[in-house]
Amino acid sequence: MKRLVQTTINGEQYEVAVEPYRSLLDMLRVEIGLTGTKKGCDVGDCGACTVIMDGLPVNACLVLGVEADGAEIETIEGLAQITPDGYQLHPLQTSFLQHGAAQCGFCTPGMIMAAKALLAENPQPSEAEVRFAIAGNICRCTGFAKIVDAIMDVEG
Repeated sequence: MKRLVQTTINGEQYEVAVEPYRSLLDMLRVEIGLTGTKKGCDVGDCGACTVIMDGLPVNACLVLGVEADGAEIETIEGLAQITPDGYQLHPLQTSFLQHGAAQCGFCTPGMIMAAKALLAENPQPSEAEVRFAIAGNICRCTGFAKIVDAIMDVEG
């Protein structure tokens, strides 16, 4: 039996009927249609599904959708702003582009969301703090050097 979940996602109110066993990841992707959050391992190991929930980075595959009731969720789709000239990328998105920090791009949304949470808490992290903050996010393409450089080049 589905339960009604009322949540705020990227500043917009949503009311979604969701099965109690469905993950927040599936709720975002299937029920709401926000597919920027990636489904990688589905067991919390890869970080591709990282979103920010009530100010903290979480693996959306490990959170039940019903746990999002009353929560404020930020996903990768909420970072770029629409302007009269088109989209204005978030500074993290711009830095990832400038540093070549995305190759295949699969891990990028989760990396950026983890980095956003870090920079909100610590606007000028050390390299060690950046590496610790993204330790739960796996990238098989870049070797992390460009990702760390991109994050460190942004002031939260």
